[in-house]
Amino acid sequence: MNYRYFTCLFLVVFVISCKTQNTSQKNTEAAVVSTAYYLNTSALLEDVEILSSDAYEGRRTGTNGAALAQEYIVERFAQLGVHPLGSGYLQSFTFQAGKTYHAANVLALIPGTSNTKEYIILSAHYDHEGIQNGEIYNGADDDASGIAALIAFAEYFKENPPKHSVILAAVDAEELGLVGSKYFVENSIIPIENIKLNINMDMISRSDKNQLYAVGSKYYKHLEAPIKNTIPYGNLQLRIGHDGSDKLDDWTYASDHASFHKAGIPFIYFGVEDHKDYHQPTDDYKNIHPDFYKNAVHTILAVFQKLDTMQL
Repeated sequence: MNYRYFTCLFLVVFVISCKTQNTSQKNTEAAVVSTAYYLNTSALLEDVEILSSDAYEGRRTGTNGAALAQEYIVERFAQLGVHPLGSGYLQSFTFQAGKTYHAANVLALIPGTSNTKEYIILSAHYDHEGIQNGEIYNGADDDASGIAALIAFAEYFKENPPKHSVILAAVDAEELGLVGSKYFVENSIIPIENIKLNINMDMISRSDKNQLYAVGSKYYKHLEAPIKNTIPYGNLQLRIGHDGSDKLDDWTYASDHASFHKAGIPFIYFGVEDHKDYHQPTDDYKNIHPDFYKNAVHTILAVFQKLDTMQL
């Protein structure tokens, strides 16, 4: 047996294998970079800054600040040529929580290219804590960050239409008990059985540990692989947890995704762990982490793209 021959042959095969793996990895990374190219991160940051400015008075449900936020979101959707889900962008409703509140969800539709009758709901809440004891709770991370991401996705879908139809849901009254998302589910404008997935974003713009959590695959196992197989953007760490399977706080019912989960609709919730400015008047634009935020939105989009190719 010619051991020298087989040794050389082994080395050649090994080198080719390594080159193939490197090429595959570079192609995957290139796909992520191409995704980043289309996201307008300058507008993303500008939208967060505007919505969390003092002019919006903390966006408390039923206040003038909330009305200004509604108008801003509607104007941005209209500028981008995104049509309303129904006859208009606003889904108005009234509820009681110590007093009577007049509220409204802002809903827009992105038609799918193939699975047109199956819907993915991208949601975030625009309300926050308003003014308390003379201080404005601007809610930059909670949740102007999620609303700005919705607007960024609207712009992205103009040039990159999804396969599934997408509803962009900027919901109201999350801080008062998830009322807006509950109303959306219980008064769905489309057949509820056609809603295949909810992707909810609430607090995605800052993390000292560079960690973004994806919650939901514990309950809906078909969602686990797309999350795990997504290459996070930049130095962000995409983690699965906070779902009751670990020693961390259970976020299963922590935000608007709970309304979909209770209706049996699969969900993924993207969020960060609480920080020192959570529900404080210091949750201002100056305290978000812009690079982390951009990486988070790109990563969420990458997960969406994997899910959009699946039979949900």
